[in-house]
Amino acid sequence: MRNVYFALWMILLAACTRGERDYSETEIANLHDQMQRGELSSEALVRWYIDRIETIDRAGPRLNAMIEINPDALNISRALDQEWQTSGPRGPLHGIPVVLKANIDTNDRMHTSAGSLALAEHVPPQDAFVVKRLRDSGAVILGKANLSEWANFRSTRSSSGWSSVAGQTLNPYAPARSPCGSSSGSAVATAANLTAVSVGTETDGSVVCPAGTNGIVGIKPTIGLVSRSGIIPIAHSQDTAGPMARSVRDAAILLTAMTGTDPDDPATHNAETHIDYSANLTADALNGKRIGVIRGWYGEGSHPGLDAIYQANIDSLRAAGATIIDDIRIDMGEMSDASYEVLLYEFRADLNSYLKDSSAPVQSLADLIEYNEASADAVMPIFGQEIFLAAEAKGPLTEEAYLSALEAGRDVAQQTMDGIFAEHGLDALIAPTNGPAWMIDHINGDFFGAGSSSLAAISGYPNITVPAGFVSGMPVGLSFMGLAWNEKRLIEIAYAFEQTTKVRTPPDL
Repeated sequence: MRNVYFALWMILLAACTRGERDYSETEIANLHDQMQRGELSSEALVRWYIDRIETIDRAGPRLNAMIEINPDALNISRALDQEWQTSGPRGPLHGIPVVLKANIDTNDRMHTSAGSLALAEHVPPQDAFVVKRLRDSGAVILGKANLSEWANFRSTRSSSGWSSVAGQTLNPYAPARSPCGSSSGSAVATAANLTAVSVGTETDGSVVCPAGTNGIVGIKPTIGLVSRSGIIPIAHSQDTAGPMARSVRDAAILLTAMTGTDPDDPATHNAETHIDYSANLTADALNGKRIGVIRGWYGEGSHPGLDAIYQANIDSLRAAGATIIDDIRIDMGEMSDASYEVLLYEFRADLNSYLKDSSAPVQSLADLIEYNEASADAVMPIFGQEIFLAAEAKGPLTEEAYLSALEAGRDVAQQTMDGIFAEHGLDALIAPTNGPAWMIDHINGDFFGAGSSSLAAISGYPNITVPAGFVSGMPVGLSFMGLAWNEKRLIEIAYAFEQTTKVRTPPDL
């Protein structure tokens, strides 16, 4: 009889909520409050997001953020609703829809393609570790998001957000402009309220740039805080998954669920676990903090509107009680060059291992290059694979050229970060995340302009971007960078900045 009552309650709830309520911009805690009061079910919420994807992403503006919707999402949400009624929620993500970037493994009826037609039908033998963590938390995997094919590591003329599987993802604030990459679809889906939260991946800027460009929060964690097992790689020295959300608190809730020690990823053995990154967030957390201001290297002066927003952000931090240490200069030239060499070496080694371990349709980078050449009209209509070719030419990870590049890149970046923080007693470094989005250009490729992701990316240290303002209607973000494993402090600082400024404005769709 209990199951009959539950079924009737669900039918009535769906009838009351579907089509009458708008869950845009609703944070996770608010959604859970409604679920607790019996005003909302996970099934109704998932159905609302699916309807919105069909209306906005696949018709309407046709943002093209999503590759596929999980065909089991509604069944999963019904089971989670039943579990809530029987034993209560597992935690703050219970019944909450999450979108995954399409380079993250799921062993279900979806595909893990990295946006490549070569892997369009690829179903890995098991979930990525981070997906297991999300499922265990009660999250509903809503679908897979489009991305820059092979995480923007195929060509020097690639277009952010374009893949041969799904085509071009568009910026919801101005469809002719780039969504940045490579986690383009994850960012656009979150910004356009096609999901509650999403997961992206970053090697250098692929979480924070699309987050900043699409007016949302993105967290690039310390390397090793989130497992990399079951994620199509570029390079183990810099790869990580990271949460993307419309608020710092929601990003922190998602990060909490994603973290954990994975026996198959040695880097996670030192990870801080069982930390609630969303706990004790307060609007006054900037008081007494020491914030270092990076100048010059991020492309200062590339747009006067960006400079004005950056200065306004600095003034807001100071007004909230932070001590500002201005005009910190960093030369990224040699570090960036060395990092690129490392990525080429590690891409070949890491991708070959992934393809073999996941029983992929192609078994090596060499096979992939051959596939692309044979299918050039479909796979390479607007840009080639010169990065693939450069990576395939590299030798094993025992070569001196690789080891020297690793030392000149990662090791120097870590020493630089450690030295700056020690010298000035800093709690965080800041810089603009991005300039205003550039026009999509399938002839010349991307033009990134201002950006500040490389120091945190190469060092493997955490980086959080928060909406900072608008330049001619286009969102820009402010990045907060910290030392390894300092996510908790950095999130507290980012949250206080968000509450002080509150500039997030959704796109008009």
